[in-house]
Amino acid sequence: MVEQTIDIEVAYGTSDKQACPMIKASIGTTVEQAINQSGIISQFPEIDLANIKVGIFGKGCSLTKVVEQGDRVEIYRPLQQNPMDARRNRANK
Repeated sequence: MVEQTIDIEVAYGTSDKQACPMIKASIGTTVEQAINQSGIISQFPEIDLANIKVGIFGKGCSLTKVVEQGDRVEIYRPLQQNPMDARRNRANK
């Protein structure tokens, strides 16, 4: 019996470098498994899955969520500044 796979994209980026590897994952793969399978952590060792937020197509989710065909798993960096403070600062200038 041939194992069925699905196509998943895993995305992460910094101001200097971005990566969006496509992977073939087994049906039932979780977000965490997809991230590990993608190899993106070796490119960005600062990624700490225990303390980082993730999502699929801009909607936050847990590392245990099962991915589906065509999903784009996104790894979010911590904000450098609160968006409300950034707007206030721009308005004050």
